[in-house]
Amino acid sequence: MNKFLSLARQTLGVSFSEADLSAIRAYIKQSWRTLRRSNAHLLASAIDVKAEPTARLRLYVGAGENPSQVRERLRAQLAPGELERVDVLRLPADPLSIGEPGLLYLPKPYVVPGGRFNEMYGWDSYFTVLGLVRDDELALARDMTDNFIYEIEHYGKVLNANRSYYLTRSQPPFVTQMLLEVFARTQDRAWLASAIGPLGKYYTYWTSGTHLTPTGLSRYHGNVAAPAPEVLHHEIDRLGLNHYEHVKRYFRTHPVTEYDVSRFFDASRDELTAEFYYADRAMRESGFDLSARFGPFSAAITQYNSIDINCLLYQWEVDMAAMLRLLGREGAAQRWAERALWRAQTINRLMWDERQGLYRAYNFEQQRQSPNLFITTFYPLWAGIANAEQAARVAANLPVFERAWGLQVSDRVTGHQWDAPFGWAPMQVIADAGLRRYGFRAEADRIAVKFLALVLRDFLKYGTIKEKYDVVRGESDLANELEVGYLSNEVGFAWTNAAFLVLLENVEK
Repeated sequence: MNKFLSLARQTLGVSFSEADLSAIRAYIKQSWRTLRRSNAHLLASAIDVKAEPTARLRLYVGAGENPSQVRERLRAQLAPGELERVDVLRLPADPLSIGEPGLLYLPKPYVVPGGRFNEMYGWDSYFTVLGLVRDDELALARDMTDNFIYEIEHYGKVLNANRSYYLTRSQPPFVTQMLLEVFARTQDRAWLASAIGPLGKYYTYWTSGTHLTPTGLSRYHGNVAAPAPEVLHHEIDRLGLNHYEHVKRYFRTHPVTEYDVSRFFDASRDELTAEFYYADRAMRESGFDLSARFGPFSAAITQYNSIDINCLLYQWEVDMAAMLRLLGREGAAQRWAERALWRAQTINRLMWDERQGLYRAYNFEQQRQSPNLFITTFYPLWAGIANAEQAARVAANLPVFERAWGLQVSDRVTGHQWDAPFGWAPMQVIADAGLRRYGFRAEADRIAVKFLALVLRDFLKYGTIKEKYDVVRGESDLANELEVGYLSNEVGFAWTNAAFLVLLENVEK
């Protein structure tokens, strides 16, 4: 019998058949087609449910592109008459001056997450690529990686997603891991070498300006002191309030002890402050939107060196050193390796909680660790920053997060989707990889089997794969559990599809 099927029966008392596994794998295989977007289907890609509908669809191109030439490329790919429904426009120098939002041009096909998320997203795409390469979709995985290099060259960074209102922020940077995932299967050194320059440019985004802090480590930052346009239209609570109205109502009626509310809410004027809007966009840049890991609405996020972004930058530095050595550039490789060593040492010095045995974000303003526990404690294991003793202590803290059907994001129920009791596919993958890296195979198998069983059981019940799950109840129907942000659970769903393939492969090894 398949190992996963056997473990699910032995440890969870849940019985599945080989036919059940075949059915979900067929769904995942088909989903790569369903969720695939390309310029040949531009009209479908340009539709955006997160913005107010307009009479015309808009496609923006960066300064390095000629709109007329892009139009001619599109004309060759679109059906007769379709291009006339789209305005192809050059981006203005100031993205905040864009009056009407639109799609950002990408040259190659990509996979969208699903549901309302009809764009190529930053960190979603890394996990999607993990699934694609395991499902014999290497060409599409390479196209997505190429699109990210294109984004860096034409839009300045890997974007939150390819819509004009995302131009001011990025998302957790996994791009070097994407490159190496594809390179491991192609061994195309010329392709790898062509990415080195853009990667250096994008690295600067995360390690300078508002993202760099006095510790020398990085943080998330929103860069714009204004509401996020997409949030105004698609994050509506049960009272009909948009997100920012909801936040103001919360601040008026709830005491907050985790930060100084006056920094984020001017009660005398009944207005959110510029600092709140910076933090709100930073929280969205982190990918954990919404979460209370830095207090309600993560309003204190810009005061923290987050574990995740700094572990990702460490991995970036390690990856750059490895790629440069492959290309025979030993001197440059050594400089990246030295950066990685410094970052690992600093993460361990500032973020390791010796008393409790896990990693915590570091408040560089107050020079103390965060009081809140969050699943990002597994990132140092994923990146290989922890020593053997630290990894063992993090593994011993699994009960903080482990529930009947996988790992929940935090230990607190807040009504935010990135808190308890919710479990998300990418965090199962990160924790699974980290545990396996340090030899905790039994623990990794146990968690992987729980989440695999949850996704498969839910698929057999509803016929779809979802964005997130309640790992306490073992359910994707989250009605009445979410209180803030968007209240839906989207169908697709690319990174959950991918995580299923990754975790299943790991259990079967």
